[in-house]
Amino acid sequence: MADETYPANLRYHSEHDWALIEDDEATFGITWYAQDALGEVVFYEPPQPGAVISKDQPYAEVESVKAVSDVIAPLSGEITAVNEELSESPEKINEDPYGAGWLVKVKLSDPGEVDQLLDAPGYRELLSPD
Repeated sequence: MADETYPANLRYHSEHDWALIEDDEATFGITWYAQDALGEVVFYEPPQPGAVISKDQPYAEVESVKAVSDVIAPLSGEITAVNEELSESPEKINEDPYGAGWLVKVKLSDPGEVDQLLDAPGYRELLSPD
């Protein structure tokens, strides 16, 4: 299990997803908080490359020993790649949620949506029980 972190170079969605923005492309995954809440991930059902996804809508499923959960898109775009390794080793989502546990790569259709995402301090504030 990874240690709790929220890297400063990522942007965060309130549904506990992250996005690494690189020009008009992004890599998505779930946050440390999400994988911790899910528990041990045992299955990941990715979308197909070429699928069009919309911000705030489900685009994949993650199954853990506790539940099956939708993964919510932090941004809109077209899937250009999926992390094929997760079908054989879904535990990478728990072990390295910001590295080997990435879920999909997306060509953004509306890069302006990035401004609606949280930075790391904003996401940490969302998680605080105050």
